[in-house]
Amino acid sequence: MANFFAILWFGISLYVSSTWVKELSCGVGVFPAWLAVTFIALVPGYLSMFLLCSLLLDRPPRLHRHGGQPPVSLIMAAYNEEKRIGQTLRSIRQQDYRGVVEIIVVDDGSTDGTADAVEREASANLKLIRAGHGGKAAALNRALRESSHEYIISIDADTLLHPQAVSRIMARMAGDPPHTAAVAGCILVKNSRQSLMTRLQEWDYFLAIASVKRQQALYQGTLVAQGAFSVYRAVVLRQLNGWPGSVGEDIVLTWAMLKAGYRVGFEPTAVAFTEVPATYAGFARQRKRWARGMIEGFKAHRDLLRKKPSPASILVAMDLLFPGIDFAFTFVYIPGIILALTGRFWLAGAMTLAVLPITLLISHVMYRYQRRVFSELGLRIRRNGLGFVLYILIYQILMAPACVIGYWEEITGSAKTW
Repeated sequence: MANFFAILWFGISLYVSSTWVKELSCGVGVFPAWLAVTFIALVPGYLSMFLLCSLLLDRPPRLHRHGGQPPVSLIMAAYNEEKRIGQTLRSIRQQDYRGVVEIIVVDDGSTDGTADAVEREASANLKLIRAGHGGKAAALNRALRESSHEYIISIDADTLLHPQAVSRIMARMAGDPPHTAAVAGCILVKNSRQSLMTRLQEWDYFLAIASVKRQQALYQGTLVAQGAFSVYRAVVLRQLNGWPGSVGEDIVLTWAMLKAGYRVGFEPTAVAFTEVPATYAGFARQRKRWARGMIEGFKAHRDLLRKKPSPASILVAMDLLFPGIDFAFTFVYIPGIILALTGRFWLAGAMTLAVLPITLLISHVMYRYQRRVFSELGLRIRRNGLGFVLYILIYQILMAPACVIGYWEEITGSAKTW
């Protein structure tokens, strides 16, 4: 149903944009004109409408938190996290989960006092492993080898868990179909007041990333069980040889699960808070890594696209559209805005703005969902009006060039670092 309305919207947009393409083709040619309009207006419109309709249809199964709470191994890779890891470990101790929680921290060759900070939080269920600097995937795999339990929860060393986070993500794992290999938690921003850049990212995590994960879970295929906070079946992790040595190790691992026929879920009320980059330079580095991770996923699991069509494989195929969108925003839309400021609306005009109402509707629907989540968890949504306005108007413009560079670095084989 959601795809039907998205295709219908695409068809209407295609008809309406024909005049725009005709005018643009006089200057650049027919094929470049259609290519530009497709990726700065038609495809974003289709994806936005598909997301909006999916959110309106989404009715996740009720969460039953009072069932059994099996033992879990909570693993963490840490590299130079001396200032933050103590707070993370304390948030783990504050969980309302009644089952056994084994905590394994692998210090990945830190050059600061990360290991000492972990030892200051020593407890009977906490194990510290000092390792050489081998990268995040190697550290996680070392922790996996040392783990004792059927379920593995991974978190980042700068992640703060809501007191109910573990019980809620485990309840979703217990309530999902038996072939569920992993469940992703909901990651939100904890340092949103640090800078204007973090204020923009607060809305990205709160609205965009969470809405996409809701949509993907609806179609039985969350595409990223992020290492920042997710639960996995240990048997599946070992079957797939753990985390791969790549920039986007969580993306590549999740796609391996989907390719193997497993399901990956999402629990919006299993909330954790992470620290996001406070500067544009840090933000760009992060988004380059994410873009590289997506290309790594396609390189490692391209046969996902050749399998018999399934909701998950279709969602993966949709990801193929994002490099085209990012390229068009970087090299077509941004120059189009500059031209529009001089009165020449060749590339940025009424048709590109037609996506804006759908974006606002998505934001409204998702805000209502998230307000219910926060109410259930006893949280309060912070006021951030300026951040929201700038997020709607310029966030894609800030993000697209960084993603394009990330795609290029992965295609050309640039060095990878953690």
